[in-house]
Amino acid sequence: MSPRKKSLHDLHRAATHVNMQMLDTPMSEVVTTLMRSRIQNNAMRIGPSTLDGLMINGGGYQGKTETACRTAAEFEDTWRDLFEQYPECYFDPMPGTRDLIAPIAYCQTPVKATPIGLCEAILDYYGAPYGKNLRGMIRNARESIKAHATTVLIIDDITRLKMHREDDQDTLDLIRGLMDLDVTLVLIGVNIPRSGLLREGWHDPRTNQWVYAPLKKSKSYNPDASTQTERRFDLVTLDPFDYSSDAGIAAFIDHLVGVENQIRLFNAGPGTLSQGLMPEYLYRRTHGIVGLLRRLIEDGLTKAMESGLENLTIDLLDEITINLGNVPGKDGVRDTEAGEIPDVDTAPQLKAKAARKIPKARKGRNTVLDDRGTPPAAEA
Repeated sequence: MSPRKKSLHDLHRAATHVNMQMLDTPMSEVVTTLMRSRIQNNAMRIGPSTLDGLMINGGGYQGKTETACRTAAEFEDTWRDLFEQYPECYFDPMPGTRDLIAPIAYCQTPVKATPIGLCEAILDYYGAPYGKNLRGMIRNARESIKAHATTVLIIDDITRLKMHREDDQDTLDLIRGLMDLDVTLVLIGVNIPRSGLLREGWHDPRTNQWVYAPLKKSKSYNPDASTQTERRFDLVTLDPFDYSSDAGIAAFIDHLVGVENQIRLFNAGPGTLSQGLMPEYLYRRTHGIVGLLRRLIEDGLTKAMESGLENLTIDLLDEITINLGNVPGKDGVRDTEAGEIPDVDTAPQLKAKAARKIPKARKGRNTVLDDRGTPPAAEA
């Protein structure tokens, strides 16, 4: 190829590598199944009862937002198809405006949560005016949800709420007050049970649900919150891959196979990520966290193309540092106190003390580990 064609070809490969297809995992399928069932059932409900909500719990970089948004997008496609079958109920988008029908709305909890900040986040999604004061902002937010026929409201990073702060308690009251709008609330957060968000709630073992009593502390700007007696949410957790069982190892390797099939390197082929020492190496570097795994592989693919190696090897990946202090996101904002940055060791090499603690064989597997904690290629 000429230098120009080679550059364009490499640019196409790079675009492919950073836009790999999102793969299902056993953990994400649990979340997807429950969320799809919940929002579909609530959307069909016509009674005056308050709709049940859903909380998606998990650690940082585990794909909670991606899983929830993909499931919601699939529901929106189905819901729009249903609307189009009834032209008298469907409103076509007008040039220069937002869609009049918006089945799904998404916003993030502000790092310093206040009722005003949350209203601004919701209104920004709709492109609606803020209002002159808090009462006007709450009214505009509620009217926007109704006017756009929104059936699902996703609020991300909910564990940024710190319940010892009065503003945060008022924000939670506002969120609960939105549940009377016939909208399904999907709250996403890191380590929700231990965040203090559920301090005023208790777990019902019969229904496997969290039951909430109203906050007694702080004044609420939302009149509906003061009459609230209890709210129910299903709490579902999105865990990382488990490497302590044969089923967990098989699921992780299957995921690596799905990733390696999308790699566009000249010298990489079947087994690049899923055979030999690579699976256990990748698990040790990423702790089975999907987001960290994707980040390590993407950086490795870029380096493999730039160096001319055109393959992923352990030596090449050893040169890549996963710097959790340099995290992507809007304005580079991540709330460390809310657990959005995982506290894991992603160093390329095992520490000496850590290496001695690794057992020589796992129960139920006749696999001998070397000094790096990985099985020989012939036995992996």
